Amino acid sequence: MIVTIPSNSKRFRIRLKIVSKKPFELGIRLYNPMHANSYYFRRKATFKNAEIQREFMISMPVSPKSLEMEIYDKNSPSDTAFEIENVRVEKMPEIKMWATDAQYKFFEFAVDFSEKAGYCAPGFYQSKDGEFLFQYLSKITDAFGNELITPARTHRKMPRVQISRKLFLGYTVPIRVAILAHEGCHWFLNTRSQTTADLCGIKQYLDYGFPTIEAVYAVTKVFGNNPEMVGKSQISRTKQVINFIENYRKNEQATR
Repeated sequence: MIVTIPSNSKRFRIRLKIVSKKPFELGIRLYNPMHANSYYFRRKATFKNAEIQREFMISMPVSPKSLEMEIYDKNSPSDTAFEIENVRVEKMPEIKMWATDAQYKFFEFAVDFSEKAGYCAPGFYQSKDGEFLFQYLSKITDAFGNELITPARTHRKMPRVQISRKLFLGYTVPIRVAILAHEGCHWFLNTRSQTTADLCGIKQYLDYGFPTIEAVYAVTKVFGNNPEMVGKSQISRTKQVINFIENYRKNEQATR
């Protein structure tokens, strides 16, 4: 089932209520129908019994001019396993992101690029003021031409980020933003610490209003592939960031 959302490039939240008619696995995805590889949200949820009602809140701090939401049974071509009880579009609060002017400009540039990354060609992309540069590569390689599994990396001496198009095509817009925010924090904080960059980038990402569920995916599935951190160090890193996200979510709910 596809629902057209009157997005018009605005900030909003979608409140979606689903009722199951039988056990099934639900899929939800929001995307720009005008461009390939331009998903703004993807999620799955299991309904173990009939007559289960669940509400999903989907944050859309950025949106395309045209937006479609697909709600479907992941294991069946028909939509007989569920009923959409309600869909409501609500305004989002204004952005309250703690950052310097330069950090905010970088983040806005990262958001803009993330929306286009699914369909733009490899090449150099510069921010409007020329301060920041993204090098969009077919893939990132080492000095010997071997492909690296990192989706992005920052130049240590200048605000330039290399980005793997091969990997970015498979990510949602929010996950791309989380990755680029992480890289920006490496530069602005002048740190090589992955955990420090994680916490800084995720804080900016959440302050801007992006979904917490996508942040968790970025931390566990994407950042977890960093070859520099394995074993206990990676487990510790992941726990710190997940705890930060959970505390952020609790504080947000308490202040509503």
